[in-house]
Amino acid sequence: MDLSLKTESFTQDRRDWLGSAHGTDAPVSVTLDVTKFTSGTHYPGGFIKSGIPLGKVTATGLYGPYDNAATDGREVCVGFLFTAQDVNARGVTSTKAVGSMLLHCFIREAKLPVAIDSAGKADLGARVVFV
Repeated sequence: MDLSLKTESFTQDRRDWLGSAHGTDAPVSVTLDVTKFTSGTHYPGGFIKSGIPLGKVTATGLYGPYDNAATDGREVCVGFLFTAQDVNARGVTSTKAVGSMLLHCFIREAKLPVAIDSAGKADLGARVVFV
């Protein structure tokens, strides 16, 4: 029996980047390629932040952070991570995480955890409205 003291941390998901509840009733399930994310930028504290713009890696079908300079498919923005994802469970960093992505929504651009450029906005077209 292990009676040693254990410490567990929790985080509250910030969704102030959402402009409304529109679209939040129909997120799609995605698998994230954690190796494509940067720990200090995308998941400080072990959680990938909600609101990260996502792109789909062509070769694997997994999702990573949108990057207009990428050449693996992530140069096309396809949506936003809806819920924060734990990638450091029990002290072991995962290489994959299951999450949900918003395809159609209103976004408060100034509140996103990372910036999105004009090319990423153009990729999303009329499905996403920036307010």
